[in-house]
Amino acid sequence: MTARRDALFLLAGGGSADLAFRIAQVALPLVVLQETGSVAATGLAGGAAGVPVLLSPWWARRARQWVDSGSRLAVVALVQAIALAMVPAAAAFNQLHAGLLIASGLMLGCGDALSTPGRSALLADTGDRWDQANNSRDRAVVLLTWQDGIRRLGMMVGPPIGALAVATGFTNGLLWVEAAAVLAAGLLAVGVVGERSPAEAPAMPSIRESLVGRQDVLYGWIARGTGCLTWFAFTLGLSVIGAQRGQPGVYLAAGMSGYGIGSVLGTLASLAVIRRVSPVPLAALSWALMGLCWVGMGVWTTPPAVAALGALSGVTVVLGIAAISMLITRSSAGAERRTLLSGQSVVVNASSSAGLLIGGPVIAVAGAENTLVGAGALTAAVALGVLLVRRNRAARDTAPCQTSGHVGQDHDHHAGRAA
Repeated sequence: MTARRDALFLLAGGGSADLAFRIAQVALPLVVLQETGSVAATGLAGGAAGVPVLLSPWWARRARQWVDSGSRLAVVALVQAIALAMVPAAAAFNQLHAGLLIASGLMLGCGDALSTPGRSALLADTGDRWDQANNSRDRAVVLLTWQDGIRRLGMMVGPPIGALAVATGFTNGLLWVEAAAVLAAGLLAVGVVGERSPAEAPAMPSIRESLVGRQDVLYGWIARGTGCLTWFAFTLGLSVIGAQRGQPGVYLAAGMSGYGIGSVLGTLASLAVIRRVSPVPLAALSWALMGLCWVGMGVWTTPPAVAALGALSGVTVVLGIAAISMLITRSSAGAERRTLLSGQSVVVNASSSAGLLIGGPVIAVAGAENTLVGAGALTAAVALGVLLVRRNRAARDTAPCQTSGHVGQDHDHHAGRAA
């Protein structure tokens, strides 16, 4: 079956490229430090890569619609591979410097801003074709959920593999492997067919325009964005707790290991859960439970408790992400789907970056344990608040229907056409 083959190629390519990224991230700071002698330079490439993604709502509106096929995704992969290869190539000739790191990061960030939503949209389009061929439903969200699960598996196994490779002296080589993996992922996508936009649909909808008539997607983004904003309490907070208690790395390792295991289990469970629970309540409750897990970590701060609560939070996050994916895939296609997936990428990256920016000072003032409690409480409160607002809005929208026939229905219909 063509759709099945395309899905396999997209998942395999994306998964291998992401695994290579996780592995190479262990080596990149070491290569930069060895070649430049500057600790400050170790984060230049990664920091520069985030800038184009955060600014993508302004510069990528036209470009993201161009990435609507596997062959065009391969072109973007080629640019990313060149950006990645610049660093080990410059290191080989002793020419690595700050300017080159920034240029490499900006090129890579531009590619990420297009390839991440582009690959997800192609995968969702492939799921739609699979559904049409088999008279099934929601294959798009199933494939997006598996994509997320494979990425989380890479988060678990990538860093240990990278550490082992670095220990054997294979440091610069890891950067070449990452560039080759990204290029191979692009080649695997060649031939995958995307869904073109209908003639009557806007050719280049903005993120705001694509949200018209899709209030539930916005609610999901608010809950997820808050969780990303407060994510620093989990990563930085547990790192600080371990250092303060004379067990550096132990608490973070326990939390991340539990989170990784829980997220893999959540991937398996989500395929059944998302078909039985309404997406917005599922997303809101998922991030509310994640917030409560962080509150528990701040109160019961021992490695076993952190590992157990980390596992539970991993399960809930995957369910929440799958719920939002269902909202997007069921309500959009073509240009609007690519725009919404781009918007989701911006929400995740922007909120995560903002959280990391304020995380250090907050922990320094409040303490790591108190920060975990406060961040968890904030996440849970916003998620439950989203659910309450959505329920009140639904009640207001249904009220006119009780007195004036199909007024509310007509409003939703026209809102959907405007989207």
